[in-house]
Amino acid sequence: MDKAIKVSHVTKKYKLYSSTSERILDLLTPKSYGEDFFALANVSFEAEKGDIIGFVGVNGSGKSTLSNIISGIVPETTGEVEVDGQAALIAVASGLKNDLSGRDNIELKCLMLGFTRKEIDLLEPKIIEFSELGKFIDQPVKSYSSGMKSRLGFAISINVDPDILIIDEALSVGDKAFAEKSLNKMKEFKAQGKTMVFVSHSIGQMKQFCEKILWLDYGMVKDFGSAEDVLPRYEKFVEEFKKMSNSEKKKFRKDALEKQKESLSSLSLI
Repeated sequence: MDKAIKVSHVTKKYKLYSSTSERILDLLTPKSYGEDFFALANVSFEAEKGDIIGFVGVNGSGKSTLSNIISGIVPETTGEVEVDGQAALIAVASGLKNDLSGRDNIELKCLMLGFTRKEIDLLEPKIIEFSELGKFIDQPVKSYSSGMKSRLGFAISINVDPDILIIDEALSVGDKAFAEKSLNKMKEFKAQGKTMVFVSHSIGQMKQFCEKILWLDYGMVKDFGSAEDVLPRYEKFVEEFKKMSNSEKKKFRKDALEKQKESLSSLSLI
């Protein structure tokens, strides 16, 4: 495979239920209950090896859903995703077991990735040092703040040296010093030619780090291209979106969902 990531016509459907009984009836009876919700609709894009791609879009646009699908955490409903190499997702608390200590989470994650006991013994001090958690490393993760969970997740993921690094808002929590340290580590990965996906609401970080931008709008691809081309258009949209009244935002969402419906109809998915 000559591409690092290849996403082809990917759709992700969830069911929204008004009650627990409705959920049970949908599982046990032939009749369909609940409302279909499409987090992604007919999404396609490709990442070359070494690409640094930023995912942007307002809340609810499908950025995290797409990140989870690429990293293999959740499956797509339809379409196809091809990933060349090991992908690691860094998100707040992603993959962490709350009842285990930070140290136990490190060991569990490394074992799941196929590392030997000897390799884990060598990696563990590096992960703990990078996380800056100190004595908290032996406390249950459920006692951690969101910033501490993000530190641990980031420290584990960058030290297991994945082929593809996916960072989903992991630098939006915690202190600026750790965020800067993490960005510097990501720049090292960039120099090594690794592929990265960066999800953030910080346009400043996007400008500093990303080469390409995928703009998602209510589960659909609005634009995809170089950061120089796409980010100015996205910035202008954000400024206009912030000025909208609640009724204007509702109309914008309604119009976007109508476009989504048309796209899904062309695929015979609704």
